[in-house]
Amino acid sequence: MWHDAVLVAGKDLRIEARARVGLWQVVPFAVLVLVLLAFAIGPDQAALRHAAPGIFWVALLFSTVLAIQRSVAVESGEGTRDGLRLSGIDPAGIFLGKAAAVGLQLLALQLVLWAGMTLLFDVRVHVVWLAVVASLLATVGLACAGVLYGALSAGLRVRDTLLPLLVLPVLAPVLLAGSKAWEASLNGAAASGTQWLKILVPFAVIYLVVGIVLYGPLQEAG
Repeated sequence: MWHDAVLVAGKDLRIEARARVGLWQVVPFAVLVLVLLAFAIGPDQAALRHAAPGIFWVALLFSTVLAIQRSVAVESGEGTRDGLRLSGIDPAGIFLGKAAAVGLQLLALQLVLWAGMTLLFDVRVHVVWLAVVASLLATVGLACAGVLYGALSAGLRVRDTLLPLLVLPVLAPVLLAGSKAWEASLNGAAASGTQWLKILVPFAVIYLVVGIVLYGPLQEAG
């Protein structure tokens, strides 16, 4: 399973590196969301710093949908998904590989958003380990849930419009817990921030386990 996961992740990452969709579409979109939300809040620096965690996670969630749509589109060609099913690769390995590829892209995107937030809002993270742990846990949850719901909508003609409707409500706990954990890390309140990790941990674990178990049947049904 782990060997297959490495193969699938490498395949997806090589495709993205050649197509550069993430570089030319996902990253500019995320930065644009960041800038537009900053304009919507106004020039008040104190208000911007207060809203910075929420803006960061909203931009990340919207960008996650684009990354998942791209992950699904990679295998939307005629016979591509059938060929992957018939290749003998463990479905759990496919799920883990695609989730790993999406997760790595999201981590890179978060670094860009973090830099943009620092420049635009003049914020400083005081509890770095809390922000890093929250980001890692959220990335696992976002990638696993996104790949799972992407597989659920992959065989449908309306998948591009259906996927956001399916996945965004499910990711609401990540938006809430991630924003609160980051707010605590910015304010130096590590004790209150760790409480929100209790939401991110089960979310990540549940979707990781559910994806490993159900991705194969979803792939066959698609």
